[in-house]
Amino acid sequence: MIVRIGGVADAAALAELRDIEAHQVAAFTEWVADHAETYLPFVAEVDGKIIGAAWLLVAERVPGNGSLERRYGDVQSVMVREEHRNQGVGAALMAAILAEARARDLLHVTVHSGRRAVDFYLRNGFSHHRQLLLWEPA
Repeated sequence: MIVRIGGVADAAALAELRDIEAHQVAAFTEWVADHAETYLPFVAEVDGKIIGAAWLLVAERVPGNGSLERRYGDVQSVMVREEHRNQGVGAALMAAILAEARARDLLHVTVHSGRRAVDFYLRNGFSHHRQLLLWEPA
């Protein structure tokens, strides 16, 4: 298995993992190109076929606290093909994302997880945070 940062060339496979319909693949590919600086798709592949992906959003906070650069990350859309689950693919994707976060000197990395995946993120170094609050429209 190889884990690498993906890009526009991987857009069709990424779209399939995200259940994007065939008629929307061109628009999705354009989105991937337009957001290449801030949304980094990490892909796991075996024999040239993408079997999983996870995205790292790199965003900036307002400058302050003595620093003009306050970037952070957010993990989004982690997907592993069903036949490859429970084989370390997700953990390899998280390791690559967190290595990139360290290389970019991000302040922190967040993830908004469904209930079933919370233990996965805890095993991969994430923790519950008492200050994270959520607002949702009524």
